[in-house]
Amino acid sequence: MKISEILQAIEEYAPLHLQEQWDNAGVQVGDVSHEATGALLCVDVTEAIINEAVERGINLVISHHPLLFRGLKRITGNSAVERIVATALKHDIVVYSAHTNMDSTLGGVSWATGRIVGLTHMRTLVPQPAQTMKLSVFVPVANSRTVSEAIWAAGAGQMGNYDQCAYMVDGRGTFRPLDGAHPAIGEIGSNHTENETRIEVVFPASKCARVVQAMLAAHPYEEPAFDLVRLENMAATGLGVIGELETPMSATDYIAFVKKSLSIGAIPYVGDATRVIRRVALCGGAGAEFIGTAIAQGADLYMCGDLKYHDFTTHCDRIVLANIGHYESEQCTKGIFYDIIQKKFPNFATYYADQDKNPISYG
Repeated sequence: MKISEILQAIEEYAPLHLQEQWDNAGVQVGDVSHEATGALLCVDVTEAIINEAVERGINLVISHHPLLFRGLKRITGNSAVERIVATALKHDIVVYSAHTNMDSTLGGVSWATGRIVGLTHMRTLVPQPAQTMKLSVFVPVANSRTVSEAIWAAGAGQMGNYDQCAYMVDGRGTFRPLDGAHPAIGEIGSNHTENETRIEVVFPASKCARVVQAMLAAHPYEEPAFDLVRLENMAATGLGVIGELETPMSATDYIAFVKKSLSIGAIPYVGDATRVIRRVALCGGAGAEFIGTAIAQGADLYMCGDLKYHDFTTHCDRIVLANIGHYESEQCTKGIFYDIIQKKFPNFATYYADQDKNPISYG
């Protein structure tokens, strides 16, 4: 299969439009039209990982953190990034990254980490403004199932952990075909009344063209009547999660559980060690700016990958704060990539990079 097919599956799960404005997710290096020989999964792209791909004969490296955040003015080998780009181009290796789009998508980084550390009933901590649209279309009752299935297949009708969502109501539509029309139902020059179903579905704005095209292809009418509306409600996508513990425990016991679950060398934390932890908020990677949000939503403990000294001291009397490490909080990304690829392409060679290691050591 083409490398582009693998990347399309990832972007269906984590669309690029979800990334932050400052980010650079997507293809970093290479030609995606080549046949894929395998995929190597990692958090950060390093020289060791590119060399591992060369040794394995793999031409696709998929990372969480982008290789390129700024433009390169020259490729002379004077920096690790320049050497990585040169080696990748020399060996026809595509480097692809899914960063804040994977952080923000429903079921993304924080959701996966949340499941590992025992959270249930999770919801998004910081929802994004919705980039959602609604389609309303009028269809003959006899064709309503065919049309609804077509637009569902195109990506409409998914809401959280539910799919094939739609609102349908029956009514009567009237029209009169004029000269030059080619009506599927009715006669030229005669008024016609048809029992119709109004189908309403929501979908990401990025899928609008695909959904409309699918609807038009499945609709029996020559001139289907439909409306498109951009919605302003908050989306389920966004950064971080907040959830509940099935069994509340003290802060010290829960910190120990997180340390073991994520294989962390040490977890700096502040706050009342005896506090009973029932509700936990977390954000994979950086996320100090969401401490106030976690407090406002009633979290007993908040954890992320990058907390500074003054983050700890400013809020320690209001909530338990834990710094679980940037790499540690996002290492689950490799598993997300693996599951996406294997679900759609079960026989495709997909590997966790042996050289993918936490760059930070604990003494």
